Amino acid sequence: MTTPLLKKALRASALLTAAALTITLAGCSGSQGATTLDPKAKVQLEMWSGQDDTAEKILEQLVQEFEKDHPNVSIKLSPGASSTEQLLQKLSAGFAGNQYPDISYAFGSWAGQLEASNRTLDISSQVKQPDVNWDEFTAAARQTAQPTGKKVIGFPAVVDNIGLLYNKTLFDKAGVQYPTNDWTWDDFRAAALKLTDSANHIYGYGYSVSGSEETTWQFWPHLWQNGGSILSDDQKTAEFAQAPGVDALTFLRGMAVDDKSVYLDQTDEKFGQLFVSDRIAMITSGPWQLSDLKIGGTDYGVVRLPGTAEDHQTVSGPDIWALFDHQDKNRAHWSYEFAKWLTAPAQDERFNVGLGNLPLRTSEGSSEAVAAQAKEYPGYDVFVENSKNVEQARPTSKGYASLSTEIGKAISSVLQGKGEPQGALEDAAKAADAQLKK
Repeated sequence: MTTPLLKKALRASALLTAAALTITLAGCSGSQGATTLDPKAKVQLEMWSGQDDTAEKILEQLVQEFEKDHPNVSIKLSPGASSTEQLLQKLSAGFAGNQYPDISYAFGSWAGQLEASNRTLDISSQVKQPDVNWDEFTAAARQTAQPTGKKVIGFPAVVDNIGLLYNKTLFDKAGVQYPTNDWTWDDFRAAALKLTDSANHIYGYGYSVSGSEETTWQFWPHLWQNGGSILSDDQKTAEFAQAPGVDALTFLRGMAVDDKSVYLDQTDEKFGQLFVSDRIAMITSGPWQLSDLKIGGTDYGVVRLPGTAEDHQTVSGPDIWALFDHQDKNRAHWSYEFAKWLTAPAQDERFNVGLGNLPLRTSEGSSEAVAAQAKEYPGYDVFVENSKNVEQARPTSKGYASLSTEIGKAISSVLQGKGEPQGALEDAAKAADAQLKK
């Protein structure tokens, strides 16, 4: 498996900061381009990929194929910045100087800010066309590409989800039956306790208490499965401190503080390493973990997340190919056409699936490309199937960064026995509300 684009995208997208850039502008400026569409007119597009060398080379091949099939279109492809994380700053400067691309990779957490810039295209009407098959993308991916619900500003670029990975060596040693797709929270907690061997520093489960988005996003499935919400419908009030959130954090606290069955990772990285080396029996992670498990020779399995009743929702951090408006009908047309083509199954199987990421579309689940990845990396097919359990998206409003920081600190404090769930979440919600109302 090539080092997944997803691993890079997820981690950088996850590590949000309260200092996220604000890029709201009054409107588009610059000279007017073509006012009527001429599909045969020569057009040059600029695309910022945000990718490393391996992914960039695949994109270069795909761009060349598209240009061959459409001789009037040329696409200037580049990473856009020295790292994906720097693309938002580069875009912000480009908007101010009227020097920005037609297409750019963007972390999903930026989507709301990009729409607020008034520089994005609105492709809402185009994606309703039958040949787009928009419903083949997960609900979270579609929502991320439509951050306020008013405009669709691009196509999904990368999708992911998390499931329950279990270490067969430790399960066998403890005589505990392997997890199933029907596990409940109680099943999960009971197994974690049985698997914990404190004398030998072996834990049933691992969880990040760094206070980063890794801490926060691991909590969202518990909240959603319990019937809770992150924000109110108008996206202006935090709702995670209500009863479903308190109950969910109380459950995790019971495992961490009362059972002492949870390895509390201060770094975001060690729990994965300890799972590989047979020191932690279960972690919740995604397909980016599979290459490390193969390299480490870990005997493992994958199932969907433990749930409540029949609810096994998971979390996803989709990223997008954002499309930008240059007041030119021809550029807008071909930006859309290329993004649609790039995210079609035939191309996606070469790009995302070929890199070890999950397929963007449900129709790819039975493809030869997916089958080949599943054969090479057991559990990959479980994550593909688990896309069905991606039902909600993390907010993309600029206030989410602060909200994530506040609840991350609350979760970390509670799991380390330094606070009570209700009080900690209520304090976090108050702090988050103050930021959301700015």
